[in-house]
Parts: sequence; structure tokens; C-alpha cells
Amino acid sequence: MKTRLMKILFYFWFIILARQTFSQTDSSFFTPYDKWAHILVNYSLNLQSDETFLIETTDLSQELCLSVYKEALKAGAHPYISVELSGMKEIFYQYATDSQLTFVDPVYKFIYENIDARLYILAPANTRCLSNVNPKRVQTANKAFMEKAKSTLYSRINNKQIKWCYTSFPTQALAQEADMGLEEYKRFVFESCKLNEPDPIESWKKGALRQQELCEWLNGKSEVILRGPNIDLKMSIKDRTFYSDEGKENFPAGEIYTSPVENSTNGWVRFSYPAIFENREIIDVELWFKDGKVVKEKAKKGQEFLTETLNTDAGSRILGELGIGTNYGIKRFTKNMLFDEKIGGTIHIAVGGGFPECGGKNESAIHWDLLCDMSEGEIIVDGKLFYKNGKFVN
Repeated sequence: MKTRLMKILFYFWFIILARQTFSQTDSSFFTPYDKWAHILVNYSLNLQSDETFLIETTDLSQELCLSVYKEALKAGAHPYISVELSGMKEIFYQYATDSQLTFVDPVYKFIYENIDARLYILAPANTRCLSNVNPKRVQTANKAFMEKAKSTLYSRINNKQIKWCYTSFPTQALAQEADMGLEEYKRFVFESCKLNEPDPIESWKKGALRQQELCEWLNGKSEVILRGPNIDLKMSIKDRTFYSDEGKENFPAGEIYTSPVENSTNGWVRFSYPAIFENREIIDVELWFKDGKVVKEKAKKGQEFLTETLNTDAGSRILGELGIGTNYGIKRFTKNMLFDEKIGGTIHIAVGGGFPECGGKNESAIHWDLLCDMSEGEIIVDGKLFYKNGKFVN
């Protein structure tokens, strides 16, 4: 009798708790993915009624993808989901003929010519799926896709005709790369995106104000010198504009960046963090620049891939970006550049394509971000100390 009574009481307690939980769903977010989707749709992309919206991802990001899809519909947009199935890349590079490597489905170009907004959700099942693929095959396919489709996308982005955002879903593969368990990695991602804060959008807006102050100070300057145990570089930023990553194009955010004058970079840099590109890990990369171009490269692991990638096209050895991480809430390296390039106390440079909005003129099929520790370094701008030991002095 006593046991039966306890069961009845537990049943009523469960019903009351469930009603309370579900009654809150209209005024609050039911999952972190709903909250995340709300930020992406209403802050990062600011989707409007009747805008056409492309979501590109894999089959692993279903929770976030569907939440974004729902939010886009609520905003009155017209969302379309393009999904890459796990394993497709391995099959493609194993069986594709030379003509298939360079064939680009015209549907991609049509979509890129007509969409108003694009969200890419990184969600890999295996970050090393192309490790044993001949890099020339990957570069051939990338170059063809750039020429026949993606150049259209980039051109429209540069002309402010498309709103875009890039984010990353916590998969088992990314958790393993970061040396974390999946639940630990999810917490890392959610915290990096400020999803645990009462009003994440307001928090991102406050951070954007500080970054804009830094950009305004840098704009109009001419020369940047970067010095430290891992770097000795000089470059010109004359007539170039620094931009602030505020969570609009990348989410999470936290960097300021520009494209240096293409023929101005001279010196040496060693990347103490592993360089990740096309699912490959290159260890202890060193680059030597002369008049803006990489004239010598070295790596303890992945030397052949490094050289092959730098030889992709005429612009792939040119420095296309200088970025400074401003997100001191991201405290660990995860082998995911979306997060890593934002780490406070680091800078990143990218070989390959520059940013036209910053004044960059270099074009390339690649844009490869490489991360350098500046915790014992300094940045001098027009003879004035701007940054020391990982912190801004202004």
C-alpha cells in the first residue's frame, strides 16, 4: 500500500514538473541549440522576411540545423538545406576520374547566384578522412570549384549581396581533436558562444564595441612589426582597413583582421600550434617571407603537403590576412580554427586569398589560417607599442 502511494505521488510530481517545464518553452529556449539558432538567425544573419537562405552542413548537425531551419521560417525567410553525408568525400576522392574532379554541378552556381544569406555549419564525422589522399587531387577539385562556383559566392559576399556566417557543431570527431570527451567539448562550445549567459546577443554587442575601438586606432596606420620567440615580421597596412569579427560572419567571434599590402611582408614566423588544413595536421611550420611572398617553408611533419598547398596557384604564397585574437574566454587550443584563431594572446596569418573589404587584392583558391603564440611577443604599429605579451596596451 505504501509503495503504491509513493508511486502515485511520484507520478503526480512528474506531471507537475513536466507541465512547468513545457510551459516555459514559449518564453525561454528549450535547448542550447534553440538558443544558438536564435542568435544565428536574428543576430549574426539578421534574416528578413522573404530572403532566400542556404544552410550547408553534414548529417551530424541535425539538432542545430533543424533549430536554425525553424528560426528561419519564424523570421519569414525561405530556408534550403544542403547536406553532405558522412563518407562522401572519401568515396569521391577514391573513385573520381580526372574529369569528375574538375566537374562542378551547375546547381551550386545557381544557388550561389540567387541566395540572400548562407550559413555553413562545420560538423565532420572524421577530421582525418583525407589524410591519405593525394593532395594534388584535392587541390584540383578545390581549384575547379572555386573557378566554376565559389568565386561567384565570394564575389557576391565581397559586394555585400549575401549575408553569411560560419559556425561549428560539436561532433565526436571535433571533441577527439580537442582531446576532450563529447560532453566536455559541448560545454566548451556553448561557453565559447556565450550560450550560458542570460542575454548572449547583448554580451556579443558589448565585446564588439571594444574591438571597434582597436580597429579605429589601427586604421590609417602604415607599418606593423611583430616580434617574439616565434616571429620576426614586418609588413605594410597602408591604406588597408581593419575589420572587427563581432559574431556576424563567424560564430563564436573574437578577432580583428586586415589584409596587408601584398608585396610588403618580410621576415620569418614559426607556428607553435599545429597547422590544420583539408583535414591534415602539419607540425612545426616555419615560413620565410620576402616582398610579401613565402620563399621558403619548413615543417617537421607534413612538409610535402605544405609545399603542395603553397603551390596551389599564383596567389597561394602571398600573405592574405593578419588577424589578432581578442576572445580571452577561449583558453585552449582545439585544432578547430574557428575557435583557435580567436584565442586571446595569439595572432594568425593566412596565406592565400585576401579580403577585398579590407583593401586586399590577392586572389587564391586557398585561405589557410596559421596560429602563432604571442604570449611573449609584441606588436609595434608606426613605432608605437600596441600589444605586449598577449595583451593590448591601448
